[in-house]
Amino acid sequence: MLLRNAGLCFAILLLATLADAPVHAQDVPGIEICTVEKTMERRTSCLQSNVDFLQKTITKLNLDHQQKLDAAARQIDALKTTVAGLQKTLGDLQTAQAKTAEDLKKKQDAPPPKDATNKDAAK
Repeated sequence: MLLRNAGLCFAILLLATLADAPVHAQDVPGIEICTVEKTMERRTSCLQSNVDFLQKTITKLNLDHQQKLDAAARQIDALKTTVAGLQKTLGDLQTAQAKTAEDLKKKQDAPPPKDATNKDAAK
């Protein structure tokens, strides 16, 4: 209960502080409707403002997209390097597996040593 009252008092104090602060109008950049302007000079100025805004927006978007493309290209290069390393490791493992299988086959095909046959016969 005490915390709720303290929170309420804080919110009221904050609102009272903000209510006294002067509010300044700002010219927010964006597309304006220029057909409402009566004089040619104001209409031209409005259109020029729209053109400037659009050019800035396009430039910013081009920069953002170029940065994303560069990052993607770097990531692709890193992935290509990783794939090449993995292909080399796979080739090495396949070579080692083939060698192991060949050694095992030679070992199975070879006749047993004479010592082993004499021991088996003695038992």
